[in-house]
Amino acid sequence: MADAAGAAALDKKTIEDLATEVKSQFQKSYDAVKEIAEKALADAAKGLTMSTEQKDKTDDALTKMNVLNEQLSTLEQKVLEGAKGEKDVPKTMGEMFVGDDKVKQFLGQANPRGRIDLQAKTTLTSLTTAAGGSVGDAIANTRLPGILPLPQRRMTVRDLLSQGQMDGNTLEYVKETGFTNNAGMVAEAAAKPSSDIQFDLITTSAKVIAHYMKASRQVLSDISQLRSIIDNRLLYGLAYKEESQLLNGDGTGQNLLGIIPQATAYSAPTTIGDMNMFDPMRLAMLQAALAEYPATGHVMHPTDWAVMELTKDSTGRYIIGNPQGTSQPTLWGLPVVATQAIIVRKFLTGAYKLGAQVFDRWTARVEIATENEDDFIKNLVTILAEERVALAVYRPEAFIYGDFDTALAA
Repeated sequence: MADAAGAAALDKKTIEDLATEVKSQFQKSYDAVKEIAEKALADAAKGLTMSTEQKDKTDDALTKMNVLNEQLSTLEQKVLEGAKGEKDVPKTMGEMFVGDDKVKQFLGQANPRGRIDLQAKTTLTSLTTAAGGSVGDAIANTRLPGILPLPQRRMTVRDLLSQGQMDGNTLEYVKETGFTNNAGMVAEAAAKPSSDIQFDLITTSAKVIAHYMKASRQVLSDISQLRSIIDNRLLYGLAYKEESQLLNGDGTGQNLLGIIPQATAYSAPTTIGDMNMFDPMRLAMLQAALAEYPATGHVMHPTDWAVMELTKDSTGRYIIGNPQGTSQPTLWGLPVVATQAIIVRKFLTGAYKLGAQVFDRWTARVEIATENEDDFIKNLVTILAEERVALAVYRPEAFIYGDFDTALAA
């Protein structure tokens, strides 16, 4: 019982009380070591040597003093931490459990039954502040290498046309505009009939398509792949604008005069019943063939091509294509170019190689310069992409432009 009472009394002692007691014991130990040291110095002055017993006694005294000194340092540190306030010291799960009001109320019952749930907040958090448990600065982000570019349209209209080079800014060509054929059967010694032919000089000019970006020398040096990304993006921008101009340019100002504004309007050469989207395409081929320009391809919007590919017959089978097939898009034996450069529900069928030609005065290129004085002193670089092209539509009747809705309603 005495031991239990002593333990209870010890539990009630504060850290400050324990520190005071240890400090008192350390002082006594220090005094004892000091006394031994003074006696040893006096004996040495008399020429006496220290006995083995005295050495052991001295070692024990020094060891005890060092242990007490370490204990005193530990207790003083705890006293100092306690002075800062308990709120700065994270509580253990056990301390939070026994201190919870719900737990105290439950244990205070005469016959406690049931269970108590204690939900504790996580001590460590992703915060980056100076508060305890803030470990956010140690979290490393996952960075994937490279740069993910935006999607790019596949350019295909230029590939349908004949290609050429030109000198100077002006492109001229002579086009036959009329032919009166009076060829006939002639009797002996009779006068031969005269036919007539007419020509017209067509003049067009090369147009510049260009744009640029600015970047600092530092960023071009620090991001190794940035220059190639800029070059590719600038060249893509030229091709994007060029494809739209080849089809839709209205010829005003610095615009090309495109194929569609010059094309012949679709007019069915014959009438058939129960029309679907495939029929106008075949009739457009016929219209071009009757103009002596057999078609070499079709251009339509991807949406219209998808509708045609998904068309089924009365038994539910696809009319063209196969969901598991890998064949190239074709229609009535001609390649189909699906591009967003043409409006939905419109189509352009024609003899592209014979009917038109694109001429390059400047092929697409990328140049870099720091010639501007302000850019030079600011370490800025101008990256310029440009091309200079001309379009010649030799035979407007070689191209048939139509509307699906109008064609199907006829």
